[in-house]
Amino acid sequence: MRPLERRSPLVLVLVLGAALAAACGGPQAAPAATPGETAPAEASAAPSAAACLAAASAKRQARADEPSRIGVKHVLVRYAGADRAEGATRTREEACLRAMEARDKIRGGADFDEVVAQYSEEAGAASRGGSLGTVERADVLPPFADAAFELDLHQLSDVVETRYGFHVIFRTE
Repeated sequence: MRPLERRSPLVLVLVLGAALAAACGGPQAAPAATPGETAPAEASAAPSAAACLAAASAKRQARADEPSRIGVKHVLVRYAGADRAEGATRTREEACLRAMEARDKIRGGADFDEVVAQYSEEAGAASRGGSLGTVERADVLPPFADAAFELDLHQLSDVVETRYGFHVIFRTE
């Protein structure tokens, strides 16, 4: 059995910060290793596919004060078996994690249009910056509408799943 080691306050702050970020759904960093320890594997710091899928299928409530039309942009990541996903080879879990990666890049300050160009698999998405223009609830699938219409102006959604794949939605108007 290993004797207890005293950790420096800085290491404790880093570990607690990483735990808080994980609990709040933020990007997670691997905990710092102390002398005599090896750093954990990079994969252990990555969000789990199960957590991603749970967030993507979470039930959302309609807002009482929602507008009849909103402007939206989105990133769409497809997977094998999704509607209109001919040629897609990634699994549902891989697609969810890729959509989460796109969301985290945007949250981190990346340009939305550049993330669309890199991640979105919707025909023509890059040329229009992922814009769908203005939509009514009836124009889009219910999970997409529920997530989009709960957003405030200039707010980014979490990952949302529809039968076409995983979306990250940004309300523009």
